[in-house]
Amino acid sequence: MKSQLKWWQILFALAGVGGGLAFLKRRQLIARLLKLPPPQYQVEKQPGIRITLPDGVKLAADLYRPVGLDSAPTILTRTPYGRQSINQLFATLFAERGFNVVAQDTRGRFDSEGEFEPYVNEASDGEATLAWIAEQPWSNGRMGMWGQSYVGYVQWAAASTGTPHLHALLPAVTQANLGGPNDQGFMWLDRTLRWLLLLDAMTDSSLSAWERMALSFYAPEQNKRLEPGWNHLPLATADEAVLGHPQSFYQTWAAQDGPDSPYWQAVDVRPKVPEISIPIHLVAGWYDIFLQGQLADYAALYEAGRNPYLTIGPWTHMSQQGMLAAVREGLDWFNAKLKGEGEAIRPYPVHIYLQGADKWLGYESWPPATEQTPFYLQTMGQLASSQPTAGSPPDHYVYDPADPTPNLGGALLSIEAGPVDNRPLEARPDVLTYTTDPLTAPLTIIGHIRLQLYVRSSLEFTDFYGRLCDVQPDGRSLNVCDGLFRVQPGRGEPQPDGSLLVEVDMTATAYQFQPGHRLRLQVSSGAHPRISRNLGTGELLMHGTTMQAAEQTIYHDPEHPSALLLPLT
Repeated sequence: MKSQLKWWQILFALAGVGGGLAFLKRRQLIARLLKLPPPQYQVEKQPGIRITLPDGVKLAADLYRPVGLDSAPTILTRTPYGRQSINQLFATLFAERGFNVVAQDTRGRFDSEGEFEPYVNEASDGEATLAWIAEQPWSNGRMGMWGQSYVGYVQWAAASTGTPHLHALLPAVTQANLGGPNDQGFMWLDRTLRWLLLLDAMTDSSLSAWERMALSFYAPEQNKRLEPGWNHLPLATADEAVLGHPQSFYQTWAAQDGPDSPYWQAVDVRPKVPEISIPIHLVAGWYDIFLQGQLADYAALYEAGRNPYLTIGPWTHMSQQGMLAAVREGLDWFNAKLKGEGEAIRPYPVHIYLQGADKWLGYESWPPATEQTPFYLQTMGQLASSQPTAGSPPDHYVYDPADPTPNLGGALLSIEAGPVDNRPLEARPDVLTYTTDPLTAPLTIIGHIRLQLYVRSSLEFTDFYGRLCDVQPDGRSLNVCDGLFRVQPGRGEPQPDGSLLVEVDMTATAYQFQPGHRLRLQVSSGAHPRISRNLGTGELLMHGTTMQAAEQTIYHDPEHPSALLLPLT
């Protein structure tokens, strides 16, 4: 516990405002430790400001101002996680470099009035807050928004209103659509329930400070509370299994019919993304839970003729390195876009970290030009660039939702995210593996990864999951990227012999496999509890209670050339 919370304790200790020579020296030391430019100003904090919205609700905010500047550009952060927590550190870092910072609790959270219903009020509340800032004497009229995860989504929501008071955004590890079930019809079960627990624990006055911290950030303590919800059916009441009481907004979610419901469409900013002309810098992580959506947001902006910037590092959603990168990139971005310091911005719009080679690469756009190369599934668990031979028999396994294939590592809302050894998973009978020979030269893949599988299932409703791993010389199998395809009538491409061709979107990566390493593909039908189980019955996602096992067949022969499609450079 101590090792996991140590960095939070350090950041809380360093977060502060004040003056004097000793304070300035301390802040200069912090800047060197965090690899930031030195502070230029002392910071004055005005806590407990009340901002009245058009409907009369008052939202609480703190103002951080650089001492000595009558007016300055302003950065707004709006958070459901407490404006006085770690947000205080980030606000101070920006303010001491010449920005006003308004840190606000979102509606219904902590000191703000109203009811917190995720996503619903963020567009109008953000628009009203920006209008309030524009009227303040300390504002020079130039405004940006910054923040991660939900604090990134509120930026998209505010920008979607067309407000004239917003001039730059930096949404980090987030996407323009956070709410609702996946477009394929499954729920990101673990992160949904973990987020419910985090929100509940942060404001539960019956818990000690230590308990609130543990349930907010420490995975083992969270997992004890989450396990009953992971295995609970129906999902519509999984909130009660975790929290011990129903959560009103989760019950609202459970009553919706799917991503096409008017409720979810009203908070889905994706249709408006191409219309947003504000300069936007997206900061993402290769193991972040929102990478797929964030890359889609980038593509929508780029195809609309915008000039978005994109940074992708080797980060998970909870990574402290990713948080600090968002600060560093934010300072450069806002210096350029709010202060007009053009030299602050880097020459390449796209900056990505090449895993395995430990270096950064710059590009004009994403994805870079690559050659799509198939690696075919073979008999005896082989994976190779040559076509499968005739007479190659298919592989079989049984997926039982009562004993679901578990998840290890990957994109999680947890400190357990990222690359981990997958050998325990690969030893299960419901997981197939296909592995290359050891490489004799580096193999670099940069871009979107797809898996084309020729399959057959005993059920009409089932899943197929693919995961790419890097097998080390010592035998460890470290996950790189993955994805899932949910089969139901009308999805997939039927074949003349009754099999089905499905294409699994395994997201994207930038990874260099080293000589002596091997590529390994896992094929299974689940990643529990990260992804909600396919019960096999076709019942509604939130209300299904019966389970049926699926007998799965994976083909790999000349008529069914199942292949992993890799973008090679």
